[in-house]
Amino acid sequence: MQTTIKTAINMVGTGLHTGRPVRMTILPASAEYGIWFRRVDVEGRDNMIAARYDNVSDTRLSTNISNESGVSVSTIEHLMAALAGCGIHNAVVELDGPEVPIMDGSSARFVREILNAGVRRLDAPVRMIRVLREVSLDIGDVHVSLAPHEGLEISFCIDFPDPAIGRQELSLDMANGAFVRELCNSRTFCRKSDVDLMLQQGLGQGGNLDNAIVVDGERVLNPEGLRHDDEYVRHKMLDALGDLALVGAPLLGRYSGHRAGHAATNRLLRKLFATPMAYEMVACDRRIAQRLPGVGVTAADLMQVA
Repeated sequence: MQTTIKTAINMVGTGLHTGRPVRMTILPASAEYGIWFRRVDVEGRDNMIAARYDNVSDTRLSTNISNESGVSVSTIEHLMAALAGCGIHNAVVELDGPEVPIMDGSSARFVREILNAGVRRLDAPVRMIRVLREVSLDIGDVHVSLAPHEGLEISFCIDFPDPAIGRQELSLDMANGAFVRELCNSRTFCRKSDVDLMLQQGLGQGGNLDNAIVVDGERVLNPEGLRHDDEYVRHKMLDALGDLALVGAPLLGRYSGHRAGHAATNRLLRKLFATPMAYEMVACDRRIAQRLPGVGVTAADLMQVA
């Protein structure tokens, strides 16, 4: 069955790019509604944006979506990952600014609030996007692919010259709360030199050691260190789940990313949907339903990482 949240969720946080406070409310929605963002600070033009891959308008520092009226919302990937990882199919996200608050740079706070609000089942079947044949993309040394799989599996490999990051690989089946237990508290990361450059360009005004891992050569500058030895690759997988959620339905397939990011994943989705024989939309049967991300997730799963 499709789902939404039981009660509204109200949150306040800082925008990563503007450094300004952002008020966010997540509202329940009816079956077949999907995930939509509403800019409540915008008047006189369309302020609604569907969370879909074909509305992605910028992927340079985060995943940003926009509508035909030029209204946009940035940094949606961590929230989209939380919604997908908790099995939420329908919701309206209201914002009084241009970006989703960054919180601690992970999805943990969003997951906690969703689980506290509770999940409501709706009287409508879940429809899924099933990958039927492999689709891949190579962009320089970046490789991404989607292949058939009875569930959703994410595999990722990163390889950075910075000794503090290095090469890390991980593969996880997203069934039965794996996202909540294994990935949701993994934070975004960047080099100190990149932070300095972004600040010079007027970007990343809200970034600090409270919402990102910052590395400088061999050093992790955050006093508390890492939450996982391989937190970097885990965060890349978190991002990938959020970007894959923009297909607008649960996805059945095996995603593989090598040195990939938001841009490559979005281009892969566009290629998938431009290849009609590579996918199909099907109703979810009971067997597959038990393997979807978020099915059976409880607050106890989050307690393992919180």
